[in-house]
Amino acid sequence: MVKVSVTNLAGQTRMIEAEEGLSLMENIRNNDFDDLAAICGGCCSCCTCHVFVDPAQYSDLPAMEDDEQYLLEDSEHYRDGSSRLSCQIEVDGSMDGLNVTIAPEA
Repeated sequence: MVKVSVTNLAGQTRMIEAEEGLSLMENIRNNDFDDLAAICGGCCSCCTCHVFVDPAQYSDLPAMEDDEQYLLEDSEHYRDGSSRLSCQIEVDGSMDGLNVTIAPEA
């Protein structure tokens, strides 16, 4: 399992064991983080699974597709070099030690 540090909206951080092959969104929700709404269920049609990735680790993730970029740029909480949709990140072994913070909803 891949260890990922997740910080919720209250600022509490917890290390989870993320299952490879699932999206980061699925792993966060499977570990009882209620702050991540993920309304569209991973279809990349909303922004309710928005997370901030540690900027030092951001470039280690696979590049985002245009549709993810467009959704994020419309978010009032968008941060260049940090914002990602967790539904668009498939967890793999290279992500061990990843640090993410759940973004507030608009």
